[in-house]
Amino acid sequence: METTTDQVLPKKSKWKKRLFITFLILILISVAYIFICGMSYSTGTRTGIVIKLSQKGYVFKTYEGELNLGGISEGDGTIMPTRIWKFSVHRNNVAIYDAITQSEGKHVRLYYKEVLKNFFWQSDTPYLIEKVEVVK
Repeated sequence: METTTDQVLPKKSKWKKRLFITFLILILISVAYIFICGMSYSTGTRTGIVIKLSQKGYVFKTYEGELNLGGISEGDGTIMPTRIWKFSVHRNNVAIYDAITQSEGKHVRLYYKEVLKNFFWQSDTPYLIEKVEVVK
């Protein structure tokens, strides 16, 4: 028997190539989503009185709160209704949670960052509190 060096290599099947491309696309989408979830959209401050702060969630506990921004006086004696701003505290940031609970009933300034998108276990709102300051 004579062997030839020009043996025909088996072709990769099309489904393996499609599966690889699909897997690669899913990985790229996942990496992009994780990058977007950590991206800060804006930063700022809000000042008011904290009227609610609670721990929510069945499995993933998050701290959710509401800040009463107060009414706006029009100058002629009329006052517009109060505005409520909802915020979140990262579940691993117990120090900020404690600082907010200690300043209940006082005017506080909350420093926050707004994220483009957050994972469901991080918070309910895109506003994550980074620092708390009591306003005198």
